[in-house]
Amino acid sequence: MTPVEEVKQDDDADLSPKRDLLVPAGIGALTLGALGVVFGDIGTSPLYAMHTVFAERNNAIDPTQSAVYGIISMVFWSITLVVSVKYLTFVMRADNEGEGGIMALIALIQRLGRQSGLAGKSALVALGVFGAALFFGDAMITPAISVLSAVEGMEVISPGLKELVIPISLTLIILLFAIQRFGTGLVGRLFGPICIAWFIALAAGGIPHVIEHPGILRSLSPTYAFTFAFEHFGLFFIALSGVVLVITGVEALYADMGHFGRRAIRLGWFFVVFPALTLNYMGQGALILHSPETALENPFFLLYPDWALVPMVILATAATVIASQAVISGAFSVSRQAVQLGYLPRLNIRHTSNAEVGQIYVPAINWGVLVAVIVLILGFRSSANLAAAYGIAVTGTLAIDTILFFTVVRTRFRKPIWMVAFGGAVLLTVDLMFFSANVPKLFQGGWFPVLIAIALFTVFITWSKGRALVSTARMEEEGPLRDFIEEIHSMDPMINRAPGTAIFLNADSGTTPLALRANFEHNHTLHESVVIVSIVTAKVPYVEPEERVTVDDLGYADDGIAHVTVRFGFQDLVDVPGSLRLAEQHGLEVKLDLENASYFLSRVVLRRGPDRNMAKWRKVLFLTLARQSSNPVEYFNLPIDRTIVMGGHVTL
Repeated sequence: MTPVEEVKQDDDADLSPKRDLLVPAGIGALTLGALGVVFGDIGTSPLYAMHTVFAERNNAIDPTQSAVYGIISMVFWSITLVVSVKYLTFVMRADNEGEGGIMALIALIQRLGRQSGLAGKSALVALGVFGAALFFGDAMITPAISVLSAVEGMEVISPGLKELVIPISLTLIILLFAIQRFGTGLVGRLFGPICIAWFIALAAGGIPHVIEHPGILRSLSPTYAFTFAFEHFGLFFIALSGVVLVITGVEALYADMGHFGRRAIRLGWFFVVFPALTLNYMGQGALILHSPETALENPFFLLYPDWALVPMVILATAATVIASQAVISGAFSVSRQAVQLGYLPRLNIRHTSNAEVGQIYVPAINWGVLVAVIVLILGFRSSANLAAAYGIAVTGTLAIDTILFFTVVRTRFRKPIWMVAFGGAVLLTVDLMFFSANVPKLFQGGWFPVLIAIALFTVFITWSKGRALVSTARMEEEGPLRDFIEEIHSMDPMINRAPGTAIFLNADSGTTPLALRANFEHNHTLHESVVIVSIVTAKVPYVEPEERVTVDDLGYADDGIAHVTVRFGFQDLVDVPGSLRLAEQHGLEVKLDLENASYFLSRVVLRRGPDRNMAKWRKVLFLTLARQSSNPVEYFNLPIDRTIVMGGHVTL
């Protein structure tokens, strides 16, 4: 059965006004929420970034003054250029009706590309889909490396506790994923205050060392990064592969824009997060420079006096759980968008809040990511080892974001080609430097996110292509809707009309639902009131209620037959009965009895045929995915006791 065939994508839809998120919540509350959700990942990077840069596995960079100043300069200017300039100043301008993230960029390119005749649109969309697949690799690595790095603080308290790091980390991870089904509403209210405490602790840990060794302030000059690069290019390249860890989580700044708005994210970054991170990294640099023998073991936790170690381990663990929660929630959100945009089969998506549509739980994604995280922890066994796997996913996504963003700049903002080429070349050069520095780590662990991305990309593209082939075959099987209605209307004697209301879901507005044709041919009857519903997923996050429904009486309103097109954004909750209530307010003349209406779904049984429109293995994969699709009754919010499934066969 392919229940996704009841939904169609609409590339041209531009239906909803941008939502002003700052009015109802207030900028203070939004900024607090952004601190708790958006910055969790990038805010916990100090736990492992500097340790990774100077780790012995990275060819033992000697902590000389030129090296430390150069690396701190690289850290500061990487954060400045990638986060402050690239994302907060430029990329966040490319929103899709207020929403950000790589899926929003894909939707924009699909819509804008069709309107402007963009060359290479398919290749760009495929590149974006691969970037989304890389994000899932990031979502698997982040909980593992973050929690491990926090729990490893126990080794600083007592080296004898080293054996407990793996068991405690696994316990925390399992508990974190186990509570996902309860939703993040209650925990979410705690995110902001805990993260404020965390960022205060970051700054407080760095300030004493900066005051004690003020010379570290000179590292804020970019000249030290350039000098280090020219004098020690090999070490610079090695260091760059570790420095990229300071910007992990930057995609969350963009992806969560729809929840908090640009202003709240920018305020949180420039007034809280950026200063705290800068002070902490400079403090670690000063500590490494003046106490290299001990500091290199764990430069983050050794910033703090002995009495503060236990509280900092506890606070760091809480912060890493928050960072992990943000990435897990992001994986749920990206999965739902992928379903709505036609790149995944329909998944079982549970809404965990009656008030917030964005709070969702996807069991298949939750348990799949958990298994991957456990394998990562058991396989890599330390945050330093995991750091090698991290860079590829992050830098790959950064580069893809840049390409897609400047494509949007050209097609949406109509900027001159020279400006697009210059801006794209500058930012892409930075991204590709990071990416190139991480390529040598491919065999040290970087293969993991790449393997995950390739596997998921294959799933995404296979489902999208197979779905299109099934849609074409199904349309041929269904036949024109108006011809079917005219045939019924001209029958003599008239066909028997059973009392009641029948709702038939169908992807294409111009064809006859298989369930309608099967019901007519088998029962030789038609309900008094027949409404055919086509659901369209627009390439925008939300569709406002007043724009959601379009009614067409098909020229036979007196016969009690009509067609309704219902549009949902890729972030909207799909609710067919609720939309039909709206249709009654938008000119639907057919009499509806929604309390007793029967809903008909067209069941399509797929069979693998001899046609070479897809490789054999891809057909097998598509058919396997189709069998895993969730119950369409739940997806469309239909009453289970009044839903009937009928249909036929389609050969792929």
